[in-house]
Amino acid sequence: MNDRKERILGSALELFANQGYNATATIKIAKHADVSEGLIFKHFGNKRGLLDAILLEAQYRAEKLIQPFLVEQDPQRLVEMAIELPFSIGLDEYDFWRLQFKLKWEQEFYQGDKLNPLRERLTWAFETLGFASPSQEAHLLTYLIDSISTELLRGNLQEQENFKAFLLAKYRK
Repeated sequence: MNDRKERILGSALELFANQGYNATATIKIAKHADVSEGLIFKHFGNKRGLLDAILLEAQYRAEKLIQPFLVEQDPQRLVEMAIELPFSIGLDEYDFWRLQFKLKWEQEFYQGDKLNPLRERLTWAFETLGFASPSQEAHLLTYLIDSISTELLRGNLQEQENFKAFLLAKYRK
């Protein structure tokens, strides 16, 4: 990928993640990337094409992040990994995740089934560990992970670190 195309993608990611997709015009992206607006259209067709390119990269990163959960055979470790997940994402990844969280509130981009593979594995783990309602525990934990992730993206790390310790203790069998 050439330097200008990378700058366009980086600028769009930053602006979409912080200002929102609908609130970010292509001219603003072009100025931020120090390129012509026409170059955006040349490489991506339109603003939606640019977003799609970013979302493709985000999907790759999400799949890479979830992969260890699909192969983990120790149910206790799987639950711990899920609790630790939001805390394992580096600051350099925050714009990708901030964008995902912003887009989930926009109907045309909502993908409610994204966490299904994680929920299914957590259901297996809670079932194996003897929890009374494994499916509900899996849903609860994924909702908590979502909430913790939101707070981390907002910069509220200290409180969430305490909550992480609480959850690890709560789910330790």
